[in-house]
Amino acid sequence: MSHEHYKLLTQPNHCQLVLVMEWPVHRPHAVKSRPKPLILSDGTPQRMVLDMTELISAGLRHASHFGDKEMNLKQNNWTREQLKLAFHLYCQLPFGKLSQGTREVIELSKLIGRTPSAVAMKACNFASLDPAITSSGRKGLGNASALDREIWEEFNADWEGLAIECDQRRIALAAAAGAPLTPSLTAEEAIGLEDFTGKTRLVVTEQRVKQHFFRRAVLSGYRGRCCMSGISDSRLLVASHIVPWSKDKANRLNPRNGLCLSAIHDKAFDIGLISLTDDYRVIVSAELKRSKDAFVKTVIVPLNGRPIELPERFVPHASFVARHRAETFVDGKVHS
Repeated sequence: MSHEHYKLLTQPNHCQLVLVMEWPVHRPHAVKSRPKPLILSDGTPQRMVLDMTELISAGLRHASHFGDKEMNLKQNNWTREQLKLAFHLYCQLPFGKLSQGTREVIELSKLIGRTPSAVAMKACNFASLDPAITSSGRKGLGNASALDREIWEEFNADWEGLAIECDQRRIALAAAAGAPLTPSLTAEEAIGLEDFTGKTRLVVTEQRVKQHFFRRAVLSGYRGRCCMSGISDSRLLVASHIVPWSKDKANRLNPRNGLCLSAIHDKAFDIGLISLTDDYRVIVSAELKRSKDAFVKTVIVPLNGRPIELPERFVPHASFVARHRAETFVDGKVHS
């Protein structure tokens, strides 16, 4: 084993990377660019902890001298395929789970030949491009590459195509490596697929994979809670489209066209009995305000004027909200 080694650690809730380097103090001929360790009286190695973000911002590339199997800084740059798969995963994991210990991160790292640390780091690079993340005071991990930005823009231009492409590629990589893989669909989502064969089965499967991606992306962004009621039981939650699925093919899978709602709030939103203002406050229709139903009067009507709980990423696009008011909301009035 080499006398020099380092470890890359991620802080689960902050996407902060810490590089821990250690080497024996009896090597005075160490490379000049390395920080000189303090000499301890008992001759044991001195541990040095550096903030990785400082290393990056300072442009200290010398870390590549410290060869290590856990994080190989000399390896080739990320490929487009690897970045697509990393962004595909980023969309579906809660911000606090973008860490090397998360099961999905470990699984993807094995498929693309990267370490869990590298995959977690790349997810945090993507987080630094997300306006919803940066506007909240969190920074993710800076130093996103030009190719990272290209992948971000590519997904935003074709959510549907890339969601299917990434899922199929993930399956192909796992099959080629004989590696275990988390199913694309949950057991509940796969119910009834056996009733279809051939091209029909393929079409139905792809449709469900798309819906699965949208649901995971929306629910993870809203921390698994209804943005109006706070309900957190996933069995009662729906990834609700702001602009209906049938009216905007290009944004069917765009997480910014989604709200996490309970089943009853989703139904009210879907048929236009409630909507949102431009600053994300609930509008209750006049029809519901006149309702004599006790549940509506005590649970739905009091929501009028209240702000929703915004997601930690992929905040609803203002244009989608405006379209819902104009095209779906029964009152048919534009609020601002």
